[in-house]
Amino acid sequence: MLPAIFIVGGTLAALLLMSGAMYLWLPDIDKTGDLARIIQASVTAIIVAIGAMFAAVKFQIFRESAPHVTVTQTVTHRRIGNSYVHLMVTATLYNSSKVKMDFRRAHFRLHQVAPATDEEVEMLYSDVFVEQKHRSLQWPVLDTVNRTWERNGLIVEPGESHRESCEFFVTTGVESVLIDSFFYNPRQPAIPQGWGTATAYDIIQDS
Repeated sequence: MLPAIFIVGGTLAALLLMSGAMYLWLPDIDKTGDLARIIQASVTAIIVAIGAMFAAVKFQIFRESAPHVTVTQTVTHRRIGNSYVHLMVTATLYNSSKVKMDFRRAHFRLHQVAPATDEEVEMLYSDVFVEQKHRSLQWPVLDTVNRTWERNGLIVEPGESHRESCEFFVTTGVESVLIDSFFYNPRQPAIPQGWGTATAYDIIQDS
């Protein structure tokens, strides 16, 4: 949106400069009549530019080139041996925009929710709702898997989906986890922006 507004503003400034140049440099003109026509043309250009900016904001006509991605997630588990549980996480990326997405970075993060002591829960509550230190609850992190791709390594075309899977192992003492996946916006490499989701998952042990 902002680049489009800058373009319209720059065009408006250029038109004003051109109008002034025409008035100052054209020889042998009737100053009164030609000045009126130049002012009329400038006012018309201003009205057109304002209308274009209004349309850009109101109807979001420039959003067609902006990326839009939806991330959904599924989690399954199975017991491995006597002491471990295997977790399979699959994130599905759906590109609902009209631009091709060439992803370069992503991460999957595993948090422990239960078991937790009352003191740990009260500390989390205090950080978020009392001290307001965080925007979300900061559950203890058990593991993080980072993914990177070279150029054209993970492309999602407009209207298409891609599934990306990740595996974790936890001990049988872990009862509930929170798993989040996040895919960074390749168009903003210097800013940690992108698309993600999180899933709370209870590990029900087979008897």
